[in-house]
Amino acid sequence: MAALTLREILSFDVLGDAAPEILCGGKGLDRPVRWVHSSEIYEIGPLLSGGELLLTTGLGLAGADAGARRHYVRELAERGVAGIAVELGRTLTEMPYELVDESRRRGLPLVALRAVVPFIRIAEAANTAIVTQSLTDRRLPAHDRDGRVAALLVELAEGTALSQADVVARARALDFAVDRTHRLVGAAATGAGAGAVLDRAAELLGGRLLRAAVPGGTVAALLTVPVRVSGSGDAVRLAQSALVAAGEVPEGAGVTVALGPAAPGEAAWSRWGESLREARTALALALSVPAPEPGCCEGALVTSSRALALERQLVGDGLTPASRDRLAQLVSRALGPLLEWEAAHPSDLVRTLEVHLRNGCSPTRTAGLLHVGRQSLYQRVERIESLLGLAVGDADVHAELLLACCAHRVLRGGE
Repeated sequence: MAALTLREILSFDVLGDAAPEILCGGKGLDRPVRWVHSSEIYEIGPLLSGGELLLTTGLGLAGADAGARRHYVRELAERGVAGIAVELGRTLTEMPYELVDESRRRGLPLVALRAVVPFIRIAEAANTAIVTQSLTDRRLPAHDRDGRVAALLVELAEGTALSQADVVARARALDFAVDRTHRLVGAAATGAGAGAVLDRAAELLGGRLLRAAVPGGTVAALLTVPVRVSGSGDAVRLAQSALVAAGEVPEGAGVTVALGPAAPGEAAWSRWGESLREARTALALALSVPAPEPGCCEGALVTSSRALALERQLVGDGLTPASRDRLAQLVSRALGPLLEWEAAHPSDLVRTLEVHLRNGCSPTRTAGLLHVGRQSLYQRVERIESLLGLAVGDADVHAELLLACCAHRVLRGGE
């Protein structure tokens, strides 16, 4: 595995706080960075050995003439530094033209830092990542690797990871290098074949996968969807489709997978953790709350945090006696006549209503999901509207009816 590059160092949160602007040398951003060093010494060049990202406020350049400034850049370029980052605002208000022009001539990346961040913070974060990368830049034994993957995924989900630099270095050491060419989706799964289904989905997408068994008897994973596959489209939908296809095998039986929201590959590690947490919550709901639609096929059940958005809002941090009473009142007020009818006449009116509402009141879509003929569906909808005394397609009642149907399932799941 390669060392951390200048591009990756500049993507760290601490550098983001410094508002970096690449003034020239963009083609050199993939240079490896051996160390991050700060110095205000004009004659620093001979003291460097190459591969450094040099941080400076320009104090040693403030009184120098144009020729001296050009010599400063030439000497650094000849020493093979990875780049120069100059803080603007205190010593230098604007980047001297000679620095920009000479850096451009030499193909040397020159970065303006337009906000003040202590260099010690930048150097500490970057150099910690560089050292971590060098210590783990080797193929790990399988059992050791699994433990490292599990530890990283748990720390991300719990929000206890040290820094972006730490996460990036550890992920890279596990062959999970993610950048702007990927969209990243967190996943949580359960079932004997969960690992095999996730592996197969990653192959179908041509993406990368980081997965491990975690406490609680589930599998946590980060799955990437290449931008060349998703474009500006829906990465979660693509991942879900791949998982459904991957689950249509004997190993997929009994597997349940939930996905979190997608995040850009270059997003902060907190976004990775957010996706993992939402996937974990969605998995718990998928396992405890009856699905709104009957099973349409054999194989893995695949859902997402957004598909269970109503359930998540209703359950919150968990059902309490007070919240159960509140949901029961909502169900009774909105669906009372339907429930009374179902108690006396075996039917499926509440489920029919919810599936109909969730699918935009489309007869074709609803009938297909319920596996009934359209005429039979029309009769059910007519019965529902007669009992409730309202038109289910009315926009004014849509939200309350859908919320009540969902609350009914949530209460059933908690029985």
